Amino acid sequence: MTAHFVDLLDQLRRRALRMASLVQDMLEEACDAALSANAGLAERVIGRDNDVDAEEVEVETEVIRLLALYQPVGSDLRTLCTVLKINNDLERIADCAVNMAERASHLGSDYDPRELKDLQHMSVIVQASLRTAIRAYADSDADVARDVRRGDDAIDATYGQIIRRIIHQVGDTPGRVASHLDILSIAKNLERIADHATNIAEDVIYQCTGQIVRHREFGDGI
Repeated sequence: MTAHFVDLLDQLRRRALRMASLVQDMLEEACDAALSANAGLAERVIGRDNDVDAEEVEVETEVIRLLALYQPVGSDLRTLCTVLKINNDLERIADCAVNMAERASHLGSDYDPRELKDLQHMSVIVQASLRTAIRAYADSDADVARDVRRGDDAIDATYGQIIRRIIHQVGDTPGRVASHLDILSIAKNLERIADHATNIAEDVIYQCTGQIVRHREFGDGI
């Protein structure tokens, strides 16, 4: 490929990583807003969604343009495919963060903080998973990406624990059904974000190795 194409590809990757950083910030703020019922912070998250949507379109447009003009092959083609797919996952993560922020203002101040313990734990490990996935993306590191896949089961287990606890509590606290539903919604969005982080990790593995590891159990030689 020409030096000009290499430069354009590098610019695209840096732009995609800036979008990833923005989405990561949104998730952190959405978690803080949800756990503290901070309406102002929630509004900030919601307001940033348009920036992510616009950036997603711009990145996708540039990927398509480079594919059409230069018809890359090999690793360059894998890189463009990876950027395109991760671009979509990042936009979905931003949507989930907005969903969490929209629920933040509903959690009442009378809610027992102990009942948020599992949710807080889940938010910590999901944020760590996304950070690791983005680091793998930035460094094109398949080994780091595999760490993300390895941790997905722990997130699913925590999500299941939240569901079981709320089911157990809802009969004893009928006046807090709405708050229980808000917590379930926040937990579900966190679980979806973890799935998108895993998708990002799997796309990094594909970029680095050419292997498609979706729908394969971790440990099967991958």
